[in-house]
Amino acid sequence: MSHLCIGLAQCRQTDNFEENAATIFRFIDKAARAEVDILCFPESQTVGYRVDITPADRPVPVVELDELHTKIADRCRELNMAIILGTETPLETNPEGAKPYNSALVISEHGEILGVHHKTRLTPMDAVAYTPGHSFETFELFGVRVGVVICFEGFRFAATTEECVRQGAQLVFHPQNNTTRPNDWKIPVHHALITTRAAENTIWFASCNPCLTPYQNCASMIVAPNGTVHARSTMKQEELVVAHIDTELATRAMFLDDMESKAAMLFADTVDRSEFEVVLEP
Repeated sequence: MSHLCIGLAQCRQTDNFEENAATIFRFIDKAARAEVDILCFPESQTVGYRVDITPADRPVPVVELDELHTKIADRCRELNMAIILGTETPLETNPEGAKPYNSALVISEHGEILGVHHKTRLTPMDAVAYTPGHSFETFELFGVRVGVVICFEGFRFAATTEECVRQGAQLVFHPQNNTTRPNDWKIPVHHALITTRAAENTIWFASCNPCLTPYQNCASMIVAPNGTVHARSTMKQEELVVAHIDTELATRAMFLDDMESKAAMLFADTVDRSEFEVVLEP
């Protein structure tokens, strides 16, 4: 399936589990009306980000999380919608007391929980509240290979997105949470990094931030494989960002370092193939 409709749920996030759950289902319903195929939620949307939003040492709601994840998966199956869900995962050794993983659950359009990605690179504040993950996985949704990187690891560490692309990802989702402190200087930096992740790999990159006031230090953005912004949110308001994308444009040309594919991306029809044919492999 080369043409997909993807959505970013720039929604409000609180420290109240029930409120967050209601918000999730409200945006799922909104996305269904917009005929979204894959919907992405912000980082830690189920419980609330354990940096400023939810207390870092609050016990992990193990049973409630499991029940909510199951209900969301059931809703995915009913709607034929896939979801990237910002959440957290308890440690098996001490589910309620130990620092959880900061996670993104990948749920297929068939309602199957395909897997989970745990944030690998933590900020100093993240490290107070979360346990780091150690790996990257990709998943197939609607026949398209999809990767996930979470907030800081995707912004500041190019190798994380690159690893997803190495595994074949044409579309990488980026649940984030950049809304808690008055760091407006970060806005242009974050936007530049998001567009760079797409352009340097020639993939679609979809970054979803929550809506919190008075501060929001990054928009939610869908960036095309050539690095142009395909869709973006209005800052500081709840919004479902929806875009139709063609995954065939995600050639991974820059990542693969293929001369002919790079030329098509860099030059379009402004340079004739004959001008660089001498450097192509026979």
